[in-house]
Amino acid sequence: MTEFLMPSLGADMETGQVVEWLVKAGDRVKPGDVVAVIETHKGAIEVEIFLDGVINQLAPLDKVLPVGAVLAQVTPDQQAPVPATVAAATPKTTLRVRVSPAARHRAAALGLDPDSLSGTGPQAAVTLADVNQAAAGGQLPALGDAAAQTKSRGIDTTQMRQAIAAAMSRSKREIPHYYLSETIDFSVANDWLSSWNAARPPAQRLLSAVLLLKAAALALREVPQLNGFFAQGAFQAGQGIHIGWAITLRGGGLVAPAIHDVDQKSLPELMHAVRDVVQRARLGRLRSSEMTDPTITITNLGDRGVEAVLGVIYPPQVAIVGYGRILARPWVVNGQVTARQLVNASLAADHRASDGHLGGLLLTTIGRALQSPQTL
Repeated sequence: MTEFLMPSLGADMETGQVVEWLVKAGDRVKPGDVVAVIETHKGAIEVEIFLDGVINQLAPLDKVLPVGAVLAQVTPDQQAPVPATVAAATPKTTLRVRVSPAARHRAAALGLDPDSLSGTGPQAAVTLADVNQAAAGGQLPALGDAAAQTKSRGIDTTQMRQAIAAAMSRSKREIPHYYLSETIDFSVANDWLSSWNAARPPAQRLLSAVLLLKAAALALREVPQLNGFFAQGAFQAGQGIHIGWAITLRGGGLVAPAIHDVDQKSLPELMHAVRDVVQRARLGRLRSSEMTDPTITITNLGDRGVEAVLGVIYPPQVAIVGYGRILARPWVVNGQVTARQLVNASLAADHRASDGHLGGLLLTTIGRALQSPQTL
């Protein structure tokens, strides 16, 4: 029998509580199955299991548990055969209706069963709008103020801000940061992107952020010393390029779930991955694997009008890349001053794992990759 433990979802998470089990005692589970929804200050996280066998002794719902606490026991199949009645039953997960935390909490307040509703969200998920639609008639209290909406999502923004502050304070206290920035000519990439999008319907178009994301991933292939973790007094290289994409939540707060194997994805695949992870982050349906294994973080504040950003490293990672707004500015090309589309790329890195030479090489490689967007 093996213990299934409460996972750590980052340096700023210490506790969580199971708000929903997606399996029942006696069910068979296999690696990769989503078995529970755990609510933390980051919102509701879908937790995957990486054990194979029969799950039992499930932790009670809504009890606050620390990281490392026992959530359940899993017995290998050969040691614990499942009763025929259980084996023959249709697994609960195949029948489960996806419900966002906001919708579930709102439905509970209104006395509705969210599992009986039709969902209009991603993968037919029941959203807050679906619940409000079902309760339409104007006689039910509206969630009009920001505080009520934040609470309905299961996100305590005050607690989230405190956790972020604690993680960032630890980062600045323990990690010897160094900072570099580079202005990159984005004109070639911008022209290529305009041509790509002009020939395709809106659903297949790309954002400039996807090119910046892929360029960073390819650069990390050449400078792997910035892709990984500082743990037990030494740098540990990441197993794959899994980039944490910083996402601002609508009710306040920030998460940076991983987009896995970014360097191996095509630009359309990356566009889909970015859309998917942003949607799920704001629905409160991120996966535990996405929260535990980013090997580096990218923060892109260009769409917020910011010209440059200097990030703070999220421990135990060793670097964070920041992108600002793409702007038309004077630039010298072949000895002539001309207007070009420019973007500022910055790097904050851990001096225990690298130095300015490697950091500068990463930024230079990003810039070079963006001069050949057709190869991204």
